[in-house]
Amino acid sequence: MWTFLGTNLHLFTIFYFYYSSSVCWSSVYSTSCRLQRQFHLNGMHKPGDVILGGLFEIHFFSVFPDLSFTSEPQQPTCHGFDVIGFRLAQTMAFTIEEINRNPSLLPNVTLGYSLYDNCNVLGIGFRAALSLVSGKEEKIILQESCAGTPPVLGIVGESSSTRSIAVSAVLGLYKVPMVSYISTCSCLSNRQKFPSFFRTIPSDAFQVRAVIQVLKHFGWTWAGLLVSDDDYGLHAARSFQSDLAQSGGGCLAYLEVLPWGDDPDELRRIVDVMRKSTARVVIVFAHEGHMIDLMEEVVRQNVTGLQWIASEAWTSTTVLQTPRLMPYLGGTLGIAIRRGEIPGLRDFLLQIHPEKNNDIHGNSMVRKFWEYTFKCKFAPPPAGWVEAGGALCTGQEDLENVETEFMDISNLRPEYNVYKAVYALAYALHDMLQCEPGRGPFSGHSCGSLQRLEPWQLVYYLEKVNFTTSFGDQVSFDENGDVLPIYDIMNWLWLPDGRAEVQSVGEVKRSPFKGEELTLDEDKIYWNFESKKPPRSVCSESCPPGTRMARKKGEPVCCFDCIPCSEGKISNETDSMECTSCPDDFWSSPQRDHCVPKKIEFLSYQEPLGIFLTAMSLLGTFICAVVLGIFIYHHKTPIVRANNSELSFQLLVSLKLCFLCSLLFIGRPQLWTCQLRHAAFGISFVLCVSCILVKTMVVLAVFKASKPGGGAKLKWFGAVQQRGTVLTLTLIQAAICTVWIVSASPAPHKNTQYYNDKIVYECVVGSTVGFAVLLGYIGLLATLSFLLAFLARNLPDNFNEAKLITFSMLIFCAVWVAFVPAYISSPGKYADAVEVFAILASSFGLLVALFGPKCYIILLRPERNTKKAIMGRDTIKSSN
Repeated sequence: MWTFLGTNLHLFTIFYFYYSSSVCWSSVYSTSCRLQRQFHLNGMHKPGDVILGGLFEIHFFSVFPDLSFTSEPQQPTCHGFDVIGFRLAQTMAFTIEEINRNPSLLPNVTLGYSLYDNCNVLGIGFRAALSLVSGKEEKIILQESCAGTPPVLGIVGESSSTRSIAVSAVLGLYKVPMVSYISTCSCLSNRQKFPSFFRTIPSDAFQVRAVIQVLKHFGWTWAGLLVSDDDYGLHAARSFQSDLAQSGGGCLAYLEVLPWGDDPDELRRIVDVMRKSTARVVIVFAHEGHMIDLMEEVVRQNVTGLQWIASEAWTSTTVLQTPRLMPYLGGTLGIAIRRGEIPGLRDFLLQIHPEKNNDIHGNSMVRKFWEYTFKCKFAPPPAGWVEAGGALCTGQEDLENVETEFMDISNLRPEYNVYKAVYALAYALHDMLQCEPGRGPFSGHSCGSLQRLEPWQLVYYLEKVNFTTSFGDQVSFDENGDVLPIYDIMNWLWLPDGRAEVQSVGEVKRSPFKGEELTLDEDKIYWNFESKKPPRSVCSESCPPGTRMARKKGEPVCCFDCIPCSEGKISNETDSMECTSCPDDFWSSPQRDHCVPKKIEFLSYQEPLGIFLTAMSLLGTFICAVVLGIFIYHHKTPIVRANNSELSFQLLVSLKLCFLCSLLFIGRPQLWTCQLRHAAFGISFVLCVSCILVKTMVVLAVFKASKPGGGAKLKWFGAVQQRGTVLTLTLIQAAICTVWIVSASPAPHKNTQYYNDKIVYECVVGSTVGFAVLLGYIGLLATLSFLLAFLARNLPDNFNEAKLITFSMLIFCAVWVAFVPAYISSPGKYADAVEVFAILASSFGLLVALFGPKCYIILLRPERNTKKAIMGRDTIKSSN
């Protein structure tokens, strides 16, 4: 038995020359080449000026004859008549007659044909091809050498990829053109191995891409692949795996090779794999015979719920469309050869008759067709035929009165490819004969001629052929000999009465400008599922936005887990491979599917804390205004006058400023508020503490002046000196603030360090040293005031203000000492809140401690608002 011949060119070459030596033999004593031995093959022949060869599968199988050269001709024994193969051969005969009737195509040239039956056997098909290209004449007259025009200029065939590989490998050595109507193996596109091979059917490379387009359309990313154990299936498997990986359209759950012949154990194992797999889609690149054996096991194991996708090899197979198999195969989607229409073919087929075809060599094939169609035998019948009830063929049978697949031309697919293949050869020959001498494409601008036509010259014109069929399809070949691809998408419809119907639901084609296009009419598709909808076939469900795909170790890329994006990252597409980080000012939404602006956090007037602090600030300001009003109204009373009313008024104004400066820490930070808040705070508090310090010094000076010889010291604490001291101390703080702002100004800053999902809008101090000097200066004055007041706490006054100053400074210092660690440890807006709280607490402390007792006496105990009461405690006691 012949093995895979396409990879053994050397073997073919030896075989070819060995065969040729028996065909063309000469010697110095002879003037002619005589055919030594001849194999008789089933065929149909018609003479013509130019002969086109054809190879068709008219019988299913054969008994291969002995290959040795014997004295008697040998003929293969073929069985199992294939009516579709016979119709393909008749289509080629019809096309040649149609071309001969066309006055504008090949005028004055008559085409003939020589068609052989390959019996679905590689060896027979190979022998038939060699017979076509080497000639069958008994004698070829010689001139100076055994040379001449080959009897066949081109061959239409073969009917399978394996046979096309074998035949084309040899024919390519001699550039004999071969145009296949059904061989789809992508390996045949290799121009170095098959330089003269052409085809009118798209290659499996495009068929594979067409299937992948269907998978993508329905979102099927998890599928099983079954292939036949031959060139057709194995090359399809390699192409499918490669293209599927490149397209990223899915993964294979399993890949199984269907065995040849009867192998129930292997089929049982394969179907068991299908049954256990989670893949609901099964793709099959195999032939009709493989599918019959496979489906027997599928029925036996009752494997339902699968969506089958058929390759063109079995899409239109009627033997599988039975009530027994449709519960399993119903709804099948298939890739089918482009359907076409051939006007006049039916009338031509009706003219076939054993008596009418005597002028065509090969009448035996017509007789076999007649016997097969009408279930009769021509005389003399086989022994026992009549006795067993068999009918004799009379020749009066009518093809129109019998239901036969042969006459059904409503779904012409491979026939349409045969039609295009014959026309391609005819147009190439026509273009060659139109060549003008001296302007040809060959050496010396020569042209080809019928008298000395070389096959490679016809190959040249085939590569450039371009025509449009009567059905409207454009036919041309690319650099690999492949036709412009187009496939129909078929669907197996299971009718309520149990019958099956294969309907076209779309097409997939490649155009020169738009690339590959898939068109589907989903409303027409029949789904063999309870839901009447396309099934889900995925290894893992799609990862929704907000998650990313994480591959499962040791499994295909289609099997994955969905991992939620981490905080600050998002994925806004389905099946994202990774999560992307949000920009600096954005954060991930709770669903992690989009970025949202980060919340900007600052001490706002709208939030409760901000409202409370604002209210307290305004309350303190209001109280200061009330106290100031009371003091102005009672400015002539002893208690106001005795405590240096001018400094008291200044102190109240400075406290009011302290309360108001806290409002600068509330609200959205801006450049001017950042610069002003600490300056206003520092200057206001220095003004306040300076007034207290001066008051304390005045108290001490008055006490010293009351002693003998101390009156001279009062001149240093007059009104001018008091104002000057307060002003000088305040200007020092103003100078500190100015240097700070000029050298390293505070500014608003978006801080993202505290929170990932928030932006803390704060004022950075600019210079920590400047801030420390500002606070340190206030602390220095406060400490000095506290010490002086502490020393004067026991002065013998009935109303000793030094005690009040001591207590107020104690509160002030305690607040600000506690402020430092609280401020440092508080994040964001709470740092501002701590500072505002410290300002308000210290301000309220000073206000209450210094002015609370005085207001109490002024408003509630006016009897104590006298000079005597203020000057001496004993006087008051005696008067009482």
